[in-house]
Amino acid sequence: MTSATPSSLMQHRDKYSGKGQSRHAWYAMNLVPGKRRFGVYRFLPVFFCIGGVMEWVMINVRIGRETFYDVYRRKKSEREYQQKIEDGLIVLTKPVAK
Repeated sequence: MTSATPSSLMQHRDKYSGKGQSRHAWYAMNLVPGKRRFGVYRFLPVFFCIGGVMEWVMINVRIGRETFYDVYRRKKSEREYQQKIEDGLIVLTKPVAK
């Protein structure tokens, strides 16, 4: 009789868990044509299109009043302004009361 350590039990469980899900994923992947000629690179156009859609959404879809790029440009401008203040290129002065 051998004693099973917790780590060996975890390896056994990880190795054999989700067999059905793996089979479904493998079946779906094999439906995509070009396996012999392109190998795993046959999925590249799909991910290219997903990236294009994500880019379009970040540019054109407004959440509230801003898009992703509006927020990006504003934050970049704030960081540049803060860096100029730290470098001494911009001196903040208090307004003189009249």
